[in-house]
Amino acid sequence: MKGADIPFRSGFVAIVGRPNVGKSTLLNRFAGQKVAIVSAKPQTTRHNIRGIVNREAAQIVFVDTPGIHRPLHLLGQSLLRQAETALQEVDVVVMMADGSEPPGPGDRIVAELALAAGKPVILALNKVDRGHVTQTRAETYARLGSFADTLVISAQRGTGCQKLLEAIESRLPEGPHYYDTEEVTDQTLRQLAGEFIREQVLRQTEEEVPHSVAVRIDTWTERADGLVAIEATIFVERTSQKGILIGQAGARLKEIGIRSREAIEKATGQKVFLKLWVKVLPNWRRQKAVLARLGYVVE
Repeated sequence: MKGADIPFRSGFVAIVGRPNVGKSTLLNRFAGQKVAIVSAKPQTTRHNIRGIVNREAAQIVFVDTPGIHRPLHLLGQSLLRQAETALQEVDVVVMMADGSEPPGPGDRIVAELALAAGKPVILALNKVDRGHVTQTRAETYARLGSFADTLVISAQRGTGCQKLLEAIESRLPEGPHYYDTEEVTDQTLRQLAGEFIREQVLRQTEEEVPHSVAVRIDTWTERADGLVAIEATIFVERTSQKGILIGQAGARLKEIGIRSREAIEKATGQKVFLKLWVKVLPNWRRQKAVLARLGYVVE
C-alpha cells in the first residue's frame, strides 16, 4: 500500500524571533487560514498560539510565540516566559529573522535562547520579497549559532515555505496524531473573537494606545435564529486612551466594531451582533491579579 513503509511523524514546533519578523504571518500561511492576528506593531502576539498542519505523513503543531524582547513590566515578563516555556516543550524550533536587515542584538538574544533549548533550530530568514536577503546576509545570520538548517523565505508570498515545511517534517520524531485532522488551531471561538477585536484596535489606533489594550469577551450567546450575540470590553490604561479609541462621535470604535464583526463572522460562519465597551483600568499591565484575570500567565 502506498506510504505503508513511510513512518508517520508528528510533533511540536516553536516559531520564535524578535517582534515583527513575520511569525504570525508564517503560522497563518501554514494553517491555511487566520489563526493568529497580524499587525505592524510589536507585542501583537501575547499568547502561545497553536496552528495545526496535516500532511500526508506528518502532523505538525506550530506554536507561535510572543516576540522576544526586553520586558518593561509584568505583561512583558509574562510574554517572555511564554516564549521560553515553548522552547522547552517542542521538538523543533524555527528561529525567524527579518532577512531584509542585518542581525542585531535582539537576534543574538533569540539565537542564544533557541539554541540553549537543545532542540534542532532551523533559521528562517524572512522577507526575501524585499530583495535584500543576499548570500552574504544569510551567512552573517548563520554565524549567530550552530543551526540545523538555514533557509530564505517569504511568509507573505509563500516563497521557500514548502521547503521549510519539509525541513521541519524531516526532523520530527515518529508519533501519532495529536489533534483531529479537521482542526487548525486549539483556540476557542471566544479566544479568536477577542484577538480579532484587539487586532482591529492595533490597526485603527496610533502608537499611544495599542500596547495598553486588553480585550475580554463578557458574553457569548448563540440565539435560536443562528445569530451570535457578543459583548466585549476593551481595557485601556488612561482616560486619554479611551478618548482616542472611541474617536470623534464614536467613529473609531464603530469602525473597530465593524471590522471585528466581519472577522468573527468569517471565522464562525454565522451572523454576529457585536457590542463593544471601553473601560479604563489604570496600569493593568503591571498588576499581577489583573493580568491573571485577563488570562495572562503570571507567577
